[in-house]
Amino acid sequence: MLSAAQLRAARALAGLDQKRLAELSGLSVPTIQRMEASEGVIRGNVDSLMKLIGALDSAGVELIGEGAASSGGGRGVRLK
Repeated sequence: MLSAAQLRAARALAGLDQKRLAELSGLSVPTIQRMEASEGVIRGNVDSLMKLIGALDSAGVELIGEGAASSGGGRGVRLK
């Protein structure tokens, strides 16, 4: 699961604007904008979410899931 806050933080950490993330993921800019404007966990089709996660992974960002090893115990992002 990916939250809108994680997506915004991951994009900022990687130094990507919405246009570049859209290019890297093969999604449209409006799709990225909708995802970032979501409340809580992003809802979308699995293919789009996998493309987005793959693009962030390629950009060197690791997503930290709920309950995964992190100092605060919650969701987050970090560079690989």
